[in-house]
Amino acid sequence: MMRLNRLFRALANDDGGTMIIETAIVAPVLVLMSLGAFQVSKIVSRQQELETAASEAAAIALSSPPDTPAKMTTLQQVIMSSVNLDATHVTTSTVYRCNSNTTYDTAMTSCNTGVISMYAKIYITDTYTPAWTKFGVGSPLQFNVTRYVMYRQQSAT
Repeated sequence: MMRLNRLFRALANDDGGTMIIETAIVAPVLVLMSLGAFQVSKIVSRQQELETAASEAAAIALSSPPDTPAKMTTLQQVIMSSVNLDATHVTTSTVYRCNSNTTYDTAMTSCNTGVISMYAKIYITDTYTPAWTKFGVGSPLQFNVTRYVMYRQQSAT
């Protein structure tokens, strides 16, 4: 019995393996948190990249109004090369607003009187699939960025 007591005391006072056990418990949690933070930073980075491209396109549209189909196509190509996307993900079009309406129309003929405002509509979409979707958690994220840039106003009459 005395030997058994000494053995239990010796084991209770021995803390040589506790660091390995603690590391085995904490390390997987830290690795998962690090990978999650990395994926979230990539998501935020891509959203910021698309927002920046839309802002640059707005600046281009203001400096050189895209009032012809050729200029609108050039604007689209600049955005596509900026964010490395194809034409299915980047669209540019002309939309109109009549007077002080808050809705956009696709045809200028819907404005009968007053002031017609012409806008370049810049629409960028992209999909990002985080790594955790491979493990059945979550789904791919859809990015949608839209900018309206007024480049001209004229009288409807």
